[in-house]
Amino acid sequence: MTFPDDAAAALRDLPFTYSERGWTAWSQPPVGYHAVLRSRVLGRGPDLFERAATALMSWQMHRRAGIRLVATDQVAVVGARVELALGLGPIALRAPCQVVYTVHEEHRQGFAYGTLTGHPESGEEAFILTLGARDRVTFTVKAFSRPAVLLTRLAGPLVPLVQRAVITRYLSALQQVSRP
Repeated sequence: MTFPDDAAAALRDLPFTYSERGWTAWSQPPVGYHAVLRSRVLGRGPDLFERAATALMSWQMHRRAGIRLVATDQVAVVGARVELALGLGPIALRAPCQVVYTVHEEHRQGFAYGTLTGHPESGEEAFILTLGARDRVTFTVKAFSRPAVLLTRLAGPLVPLVQRAVITRYLSALQQVSRP
């Protein structure tokens, strides 16, 4: 689902909440952030890689993970803005983001988005598929974050647990979507 023009315009005006854009492409997270790195082998074969890449880049992974999502673009492209929502109706946790880079290589596909004002966390999350040795398809989620609002500051150690749970849902959802 894409945003109505007025909602998309409001989303476009939101600034980023961090300055270290693109750091998920590097080996180390920036200082002062909590880092997460999780991977899962989805299976084998170029067909699986293509199906999984299509599902990832078209936001299907998020939707299958139970995340409501509206986006300015039908696929993840640099500059695309999304608003993720987890929870029910007006009490849902809303999380606006912008795609900061994409990866379109023969054996790697994916993207990273960064947090915008209104997101409960400040940081970046990357979703990368790799077609490796023996045609093994691996999905990796890499993130760095820190609390951006009072709610996440007060939640303290619960926040990384929630983040890990959501990442587990992403890993499982892409595994399901990538099946024929």
